[in-house]
Amino acid sequence: MTKVVDYYFTPPSPWTYLGHTRFVEIAKRHGAKVNVKPVDLGRVFPVSGGLPLGKRPSQRLAYRLVELRRWRDFLALPLNLQPKHFPVPMDPGALLVIAADRKELGALALAGALMRAVWAEERNVSDADTLKTIAREQGRNADMLLAAAAEPETKAIYDAYTQEAIDRGVFGAPTYVYRDEMFWGQDRLDFLDRALAA
Repeated sequence: MTKVVDYYFTPPSPWTYLGHTRFVEIAKRHGAKVNVKPVDLGRVFPVSGGLPLGKRPSQRLAYRLVELRRWRDFLALPLNLQPKHFPVPMDPGALLVIAADRKELGALALAGALMRAVWAEERNVSDADTLKTIAREQGRNADMLLAAAAEPETKAIYDAYTQEAIDRGVFGAPTYVYRDEMFWGQDRLDFLDRALAA
């Protein structure tokens, strides 16, 4: 039976960035299919008790930086703790990833490139020209991909993924769902790995 993991995330999420490469490697090692499902956390948070960064208490904001530093150092990944272009609107990058998925143009790789752009390269992934450049760097037809991202069908898929995430109890990113078991956060990847191996 094919192993399938539903991958709920938003490209600007630092935690998704920290786990993305490991998740892709784990899925590949187990021969698992990944359903790439970018979601709008701006709609997920209000129904799940989450808060956008600007509304979080100072204690949580301070500890978030501690944890980002710890994980950055532990994983030896480049990560700017306070990047120039964050927070940014989530929709442009999410729609581009969905468009790549619709066209079977390597959505997982493109998502990873968008994450690196925010957290390691100080690039603005809400800017159309930046998105075009990143798409070209990934060997994609940038104009075609951005046109597909602007299509109503792509937005409808984005809305559907977001509602699906809400209905399934997703409350943050990244969330991985395998056989209806939810694994929230890149620090739960070891548990997902074991579940896929079982």
